Amino acid sequence: MNEAFFPAFFNSFFIAFGVMIGGTLIGGLASFITGELLLTQIDRISKGLRIWAIIAAIGGTFDTVYSFERGFLNGETKDLFKQFLLILSAMGGANTAALIIAWLTQEHVQ
Repeated sequence: MNEAFFPAFFNSFFIAFGVMIGGTLIGGLASFITGELLLTQIDRISKGLRIWAIIAAIGGTFDTVYSFERGFLNGETKDLFKQFLLILSAMGGANTAALIIAWLTQEHVQ
């Protein structure tokens, strides 16, 4: 972790948020071009893209697994707690974007 914690915390949130918003908009554009239902496809894409947004925000899984290993085996609970907060921040960004997409598409209302 070369970056300070709070910038990494906010970066994690907004990277996950941006991946969700951008991915669903581009996927929605592709579904529009192919003649599928636009808002339904945007909602489906946002549900499938959530885990990938989290993985993209934390920068891949190997550094996170290494930090968890170091936290458990070497007793460095500070790094373990930081990684947990970064993952939680990424989950919050992805969930916030998914909530905004659900509000805009209104696919859950029938």
